[in-house]
Amino acid sequence: MTQKSIPINLAPGEVSLGELRDIYTRHAPFNLKHGAWANIDVSCKAVADIVAKGDAAYGINTGFGLLAQTRIADDQLALLQRNLVLSHCTGVGKLISSPIVRLIIALKIVSLSHGYSGVRPEVVQLLIDLYHHDIMPCIPSKGSVGASGDLAPLAHLAAALIGVGEVHYKGQLMETEKALSECGLTAVELGPKEGLALLNGTQTSTALALAGLFEAENVFAAALVTGALSVDAMKGSTVPFDARIHRLRGQPGQKIVAQKYLHFLQGSDILESHVDCGKVQDPYSLRCQPQVMGACLDIINNAAKTLQIEANAVTDNPLVFADTLEALSGGNFHAEPVAFAADTLALAIAEIGSISERRISLLVDPHMNGGLPAFLVENSGLNSGFMIAQVTAAALVSENKTLAHPASVDSIPTSANQEDHVSMATFAARRLCDMTENTDYVVAVELLSAVQAVEFHQPHVTSPALQNVVDQTRQRVPRYTEDRFFAPDITAARALISEAYFYTLVADILPSGAS
Repeated sequence: MTQKSIPINLAPGEVSLGELRDIYTRHAPFNLKHGAWANIDVSCKAVADIVAKGDAAYGINTGFGLLAQTRIADDQLALLQRNLVLSHCTGVGKLISSPIVRLIIALKIVSLSHGYSGVRPEVVQLLIDLYHHDIMPCIPSKGSVGASGDLAPLAHLAAALIGVGEVHYKGQLMETEKALSECGLTAVELGPKEGLALLNGTQTSTALALAGLFEAENVFAAALVTGALSVDAMKGSTVPFDARIHRLRGQPGQKIVAQKYLHFLQGSDILESHVDCGKVQDPYSLRCQPQVMGACLDIINNAAKTLQIEANAVTDNPLVFADTLEALSGGNFHAEPVAFAADTLALAIAEIGSISERRISLLVDPHMNGGLPAFLVENSGLNSGFMIAQVTAAALVSENKTLAHPASVDSIPTSANQEDHVSMATFAARRLCDMTENTDYVVAVELLSAVQAVEFHQPHVTSPALQNVVDQTRQRVPRYTEDRFFAPDITAARALISEAYFYTLVADILPSGAS
């Protein structure tokens, strides 16, 4: 965690995408909005009053799912909640990364702090302490169908609060109780409703989708800037970016993106060198970038709106209304909005990579690249240059086509048909970071190709804005003069994307930057 960072004021219902990005990328410290504690107190007292009344209330003094009709005695309510957590810790597979676990914790705090979940302040405080002490519960990535909430992964989070299981702390796996003890913290005994409030909810699928969104922003930005560089490298035309063309169509993302291409190409000496070449039209992967990338930006913005709403939502069940002492059972835990947002993001991520790979193909093809050397290397034949780097990009694009298949159209009944329609949001969101990683590498290959190609035009140089990109790339990867071990070059170029270098160049048009 960055110790000198000014803490975020985490206000339930008002958390911005920029704040969530800071939690994900740099473990930003936060304070919970003061008024939230009063809401938590009121909700907690309401649960105690409901228990005292003696009426049956789902999940407070009854069993769960198909066992909702089974009444539980008051002296067993704490055991009921503990058993719920332990029985639901059934996750499997690779552990969710710490940055995403941070998001899960923060989102759960936000949800509970609205004051409709009935948990005690000490439960919320322990979640806050886990975050700030960097005690990250080990949460397996598989085992949730996205309704009734992300039960299995959130159970593994809840297990840490009662001192069960393992956590990541100080760079190693550690028994939860040992990590808590080293930080002077104590596990809690769950009270009525608290285990269910922790387990119910869409926080895991939403956190995974937010991570996918933030990584999609990174690679979108990189593909936009690199696409502009490819236009210059191919001696393409700026006419397709003329605002008059895009005004007539009216698509908002298309208009915004077209302006950015013109911005990055402004002042290019290469552009000026072929102004009278007589070339009429460029291939689609150059000419139609505003249409494709603009549509991707619209999808990213629409998904971001859904995910910001979900990040600020109350999604457990039942919901406690203190004013009437009612615990109302509903279905806010059903993550269909998250599933749809993730599925559309997957389409955008796949298309960003697809059109990028087509530009790579143009750059390496001597029949299409306007006189550049075959495969962008001198003495081609003796040297293979960027030949197989393009094959790698093609393989990754093809893989993303399969991963882009919508997950939300699937459903499978669970809990003896009590929970008979589910969202599959957790998988829909989980595959996004795999897809953005694939697309990162595709765009990294295009970046290396475009930088290499631009340098063949010397003494003519690209625009000042794009020359900064060339210089940043060359600080990490030297010019390709003859065949060499290529994989480290791609990894180094990809780091510029994942470290958000390109994001900073176009953050003003991206949802987490504009917020």
